[in-house]
Amino acid sequence: MQAQTDSSSRLMPLVRDITREAGAIALKYFRSGLSTSARIWSKSGGSPVTEADVAVDTFLKVRLSQTVPEAGWLSEETADDARRLGRDRVWIVDPIDGTRAYLSGSHDWSVAVALLDKGMPVLGIVYAPAHGTMYEAEQGLGAWRDGHRLEVSRATALSGLSVAGPKPFVDRLEAAVPDLKRPPRIPSLALRIARVAEGAVDAGLVSSDARDWDIAAADLILREAGGILSGLDGQAPRYNLPDPCHRELVAVPARLHPALLAAITGTS
Repeated sequence: MQAQTDSSSRLMPLVRDITREAGAIALKYFRSGLSTSARIWSKSGGSPVTEADVAVDTFLKVRLSQTVPEAGWLSEETADDARRLGRDRVWIVDPIDGTRAYLSGSHDWSVAVALLDKGMPVLGIVYAPAHGTMYEAEQGLGAWRDGHRLEVSRATALSGLSVAGPKPFVDRLEAAVPDLKRPPRIPSLALRIARVAEGAVDAGLVSSDARDWDIAAADLILREAGGILSGLDGQAPRYNLPDPCHRELVAVPARLHPALLAAITGTS
């Protein structure tokens, strides 16, 4: 475990710089408050993708693969390569998390980069270029935002909790906790979880069908800040499986995790 931490620590400055460069590529096509200048098309299933997504993905694949040549690769914008399943180390990347926000000129999108070791994130970065904000964590070394240590909310009860997430999911929780607060929507899942890690919101909810690339980096950041990301059964996400899809998830300070799960599932 110590060897893994030492290895990721040597990587962090380089990966941080690479991620910042990737964000600069995305910013070339981003227009604050306006539609992107990038070409747009639809993937199978109808979700949008832009030339910015592809440019950032290509850049990250080349540069990150150079830093850890033996690592596998899993990204939203790259055809899946099953060889990753046999690798101990795997890069998990979302070149632009929150593409629809990016398209519309909203600032709440991010570049998410995680390195797995034996299925666990050991290095994670969530960079929000339009905000100029970088969240990062290394296993066992804490979580940070632009050099400042992160800590989850100090809330001790569900009453009055600020909860970010999709309306139907928050509605279910509100049925058990009627005085919830609802902050403005955070379309990037990685950024939503990172904001729980910094205590900007008390808890975050994630609909089913999130993928490894949406959550792996932010999962480590949240954990290192004193939080938990889990399914409604309380189990932590598992990464680098043949199908990188996840069930409904909650992101919450560790002290509130049992109470929040009980409220959502009706087992309190």
